[in-house]
Amino acid sequence: MTTTSLPAPETQFALDEELLARIADRADRYDQAGEFFIDDFTELRDAGYYRAPVPAEFGGAGLSLAELARWHRRVAYRSSSTALASGMHLFWVGAAADLHRAGDHSADWLLEAVADGAIIAAGHSESGNDLGLGGSTTKAEPQPDGGYRFTGHKHFTSLSPVWTHLGVHGRDTSDPAVIVHAFLDRADPGARTVENWNTFALRATRSDDTALDGAYSPADRVIARTGPDLPESAYLASVAAWALTLTSNVYLGIGQRAFDTAVAATARPSAKLGGAARATDPLVQAALADAVVELDSIEAHLDTAAREWTQHPHGSIAWGRRLQSAKQHATIGAKRVVDASLQLVGGRALHHGSTIERLYRDVAAGVLHNPTPDTIRATLGSPNFVALETFDR
Repeated sequence: MTTTSLPAPETQFALDEELLARIADRADRYDQAGEFFIDDFTELRDAGYYRAPVPAEFGGAGLSLAELARWHRRVAYRSSSTALASGMHLFWVGAAADLHRAGDHSADWLLEAVADGAIIAAGHSESGNDLGLGGSTTKAEPQPDGGYRFTGHKHFTSLSPVWTHLGVHGRDTSDPAVIVHAFLDRADPGARTVENWNTFALRATRSDDTALDGAYSPADRVIARTGPDLPESAYLASVAAWALTLTSNVYLGIGQRAFDTAVAATARPSAKLGGAARATDPLVQAALADAVVELDSIEAHLDTAAREWTQHPHGSIAWGRRLQSAKQHATIGAKRVVDASLQLVGGRALHHGSTIERLYRDVAAGVLHNPTPDTIRATLGSPNFVALETFDR
């Protein structure tokens, strides 16, 4: 049986196959040790991956969301932790590139910083906040110069060993209806990494907590103020599009790797089949066929969503529907594929340290990324939402 194809992008940007192979070789070791993927990070940085969405005039490759998503899937196939954490930087960069192409230069400073080597992380997750970017338990105190000081505690700061700038949000203490979105510098004494990362999944992301105690963002680093009476932020809308797409492709990459691992396992001879390969068993073939259908449909769904955003950013509500449904499809569908693959690999999959065991743990985290399945269902199933004519019929 032919294993799942991993399509290459159409641009001249490329990650060397030997580099990708080294990422794959290191993945299980980093997972077992719970160490940050420093060698992967260094090689991807040197290869220009972290500035890949930066427009060419700033020194980047100018990759669109549709192009980068396919490369991200290939990285995730080798190491889900490396891809997931890297995506937490790339979505900030891609959104800034979208703004620049639209003629809005308010985030050009970020493109310039990334071209010079800056790494942007996300400081969003908080205890007691189930509203995502629409709420916050972090305080944002306005300063006389137009900047803000942030005080709170952020969880899951992927890239914690290497980030130079942190995107955060907090509730404006002068107007609690307003959420302030801004960037902090790692050198600020009010931002401190809390080294507490010890999870069963995505261990190499090194997503330690970040404690904020009056960490300062100057006025020109305040990217948006959102609230009931404020206009939608084009930058945050782009952040959502890039984040959902890149994260979804991580889980598709996990599913593809699990499927190929299962295919290899079914080449073993079966005593039940008189020494014939397990792949000749009709039950095994049925399970593999179901996985192929699942993976192919997820891939088509993700590619369509990324292409629609690339061609028509902010164009209509259609992209939002595609992106949320694509995230749901990718994370839940990949879990089904990994579950089936685990059974096809058999008892050896239970050994701690096997690739399929790592994939089984990593794919479990998919439903925890915002928006969660319940949030997506509430949105997509809303009477007001489903009544909208968003696509050609």
